[in-house]
Amino acid sequence: MPESHQRPEVHLYLKSRTVSTAVYHPETKKVESGGVSSDGIIVGSPFRVANYPASEEGQNTDTAYMLPDEQQRALFLVEELAAKRGYVLKVVDVAKTHLISQVPDPNMKGAELFPVLVVPFSGHRLEGPDAFTEEKVCSVLPAELETVRAFSYIKVRASEIDRVQSALLNFDEVKETHLITGDWDMLAILEFQTTGGRNKKRVLDFIVEKVSNLPGVEDTSTVVPELSMTKFPL
Repeated sequence: MPESHQRPEVHLYLKSRTVSTAVYHPETKKVESGGVSSDGIIVGSPFRVANYPASEEGQNTDTAYMLPDEQQRALFLVEELAAKRGYVLKVVDVAKTHLISQVPDPNMKGAELFPVLVVPFSGHRLEGPDAFTEEKVCSVLPAELETVRAFSYIKVRASEIDRVQSALLNFDEVKETHLITGDWDMLAILEFQTTGGRNKKRVLDFIVEKVSNLPGVEDTSTVVPELSMTKFPL
């Protein structure tokens, strides 16, 4: 799992199609650059390229690389999510390496469908266009939360469980409540916007001033993580 101060690198392997293209170039007389041919065409104009190498039929054959739409869509998705979640993206077109065996990444071994997303630090890999959804890409690119999460264990009088749970859910800061067994009766999941170095104080102020004062609440114990990572979309 990446640390917050690092920008780990991930690799996206694509396989473009090669397309042979033939461009027709009419015969032209050899002229100096910037001159005019005998038929009045200015050398260097978009209509004629002087001295362009051509075959006997006046055709020039070249090779172009075209990325299939499904792979292009995956590329745009990964570019967006990698940047948002703090990763450096390296894109490799294996069609231009000529041989898949020339790709040095060992996590590419056995790949048959493209695109392929490789996360070297975890060994995770997504393969094939169907795997490239926002949820799946996020699941292999865990990101640091942009908010502060806290987890508060709450002891409640038995007769007040339903009332306390309803009261907690009326607070914007409380995202979930869970009834649990053991020494505590309830677990509340809280979320706050970051406030620099005062995050813990803000959370505990809320617990002491709001939660602890609810009728029926007997005790609380709250955990505020130092760092939180998520596999869900931000």
